[in-house]
Amino acid sequence: QVRLEESGGGLVQAGGSLRLSCAASGSIYSIDDMGWYRQAPGKQRELVALINKHDIPTYGDSVKGRATISRDITKGTVYLQMDILRPEDTAVYYCTLRDTWKGDYWGQGTQVTVSS
Repeated sequence: QVRLEESGGGLVQAGGSLRLSCAASGSIYSIDDMGWYRQAPGKQRELVALINKHDIPTYGDSVKGRATISRDITKGTVYLQMDILRPEDTAVYYCTLRDTWKGDYWGQGTQVTVSS
């Protein structure tokens, strides 16, 4: 069983910053990539950022230039730094991990609310 534990969400003012963390634990064979999606009320889940096993990041169009994803392999943790936050960044942020052989895993989500 794989567990993803997210932290760092909360209420932030527009223009501010936040840092989300996601720690993976359990029976992981090999991580293809790890990162974040988000879902706002009434909208589809969308990509925020992923980082693959070669440390190559991919960012969603809506956060390019404002988000930085990184990881600490020794801790099995991925981080998302988001700056210049906007009210439209308000969403539940979900951590995800893709295991080469076991497939996709998701965290329970952490709420990020950006006030104007």
